[in-house]
Amino acid sequence: MNNGDEMQDRAKIWLESKKFLQDFHNKTIIVKIGGRVISNEQMLNNFLEDVVLLNLFGMKIVVVHGGGPEISDEMRKMGVKPKFIEGLRVTDEKTMEILHEQLAGKISSQIVQGIRRAGGIAHSMSGMDSNLITAHKMPFKTTTSKGKEIEIDLGFVGEVEKVNPTVINNIIKDAIPVIAPIGIDSEGRSLNINADMVAAEIAGAMHAKKLVIVTDVMGVMRDPNDEKTLISAMTADDIQPLMQQGIIKKGMIPKVDACMKALQLGVERCHIINGAMPHVLLLEILTETGVGTMIVRSK
Repeated sequence: MNNGDEMQDRAKIWLESKKFLQDFHNKTIIVKIGGRVISNEQMLNNFLEDVVLLNLFGMKIVVVHGGGPEISDEMRKMGVKPKFIEGLRVTDEKTMEILHEQLAGKISSQIVQGIRRAGGIAHSMSGMDSNLITAHKMPFKTTTSKGKEIEIDLGFVGEVEKVNPTVINNIIKDAIPVIAPIGIDSEGRSLNINADMVAAEIAGAMHAKKLVIVTDVMGVMRDPNDEKTLISAMTADDIQPLMQQGIIKKGMIPKVDACMKALQLGVERCHIINGAMPHVLLLEILTETGVGTMIVRSK
């Protein structure tokens, strides 16, 4: 390919992107970054370059982050064994202290610094700041092997009651908000909340155009070992049958549940994408076909 052909191809890419840049200009996009992406410095920095570029194009980007692997590693270093029940982290007082240090401290700072290196401006906060996220302890019931339903106390694990979008709107005028998924209850106690669901609730409260969940797999695949089986688009009605068939399972369930919640709250489209793919956010948002799984409301 000569230089002229290469330049023509680049021009075609920008022309294809023009429609999406116009459609999404001044629109809010909530991006949730998972712990697997955060733990890989090169992957995270590449992804944050996309975040900054979309922000420079006039999109209002809000970053919500998790940090499960880092938190578990830090707990082990401190002699605290991580405990999970059906994928939910049991959170006692010591674990909550570590969550504050890792989520609202180290990980938020890492993302803010990455955004600044990429040429953007960012501001970190947790859901506790200015009562951004009010929450309550999450009741949890499970069924024993003998079929008996029991309630288990997960500790300081919560679910969102309300998001105060004014706090985020005040920041988003001048910077990219970076939010740690810690809420506050009516008694002033901090609660650990699933980051996917926090992102969904924020997306709904801010009337976001899109919710994008960034993980370490391509999206929803019929065969998890074969990327060619990626389901590139589905509606909310497709979700339950795919769960019953065992196609949506394990770690994908909370991500799909968060997408369903966001759609119920009025978000137009949700996306699940692989943060390991270079410029995956640009490819998903600024191209016709995208590269992950897009979920929309049923007609």
